[in-house]
Amino acid sequence: MASTADLIKTAVERFQAEVPALQKLKLVFGLELKAHHDIQLYRVVLPDLKISKGLEQDERVLVQIDRTQFNELAEKGTLKSYRRAVETGHIKATGDSNVVKLVAQVVERQEQRLRLKKVH
Repeated sequence: MASTADLIKTAVERFQAEVPALQKLKLVFGLELKAHHDIQLYRVVLPDLKISKGLEQDERVLVQIDRTQFNELAEKGTLKSYRRAVETGHIKATGDSNVVKLVAQVVERQEQRLRLKKVH
């Protein structure tokens, strides 16, 4: 089984592949993985994709997700499944609202592009 850091790397790379406009985004975010009575915290630096355990208080956004949901999305997640997880409350993003809005807008534009490609 892959380590948590490897799963985070896979998840970020897969998400960036689906939303190429986010590949150059400079962002430090925290990732909170919740499992039963355990919470794991990670710090993720983009675009270099540096992952470390714990938080350093310079994260602009904190992304919270259940560990089982994260494992599934990391390995098989699509843009549609990430959107569904956010809409159903399985993924929560808090912190700098401007960063959260920016990412949401970029994702929405990518979804619009994909819909247009399907139509033509």
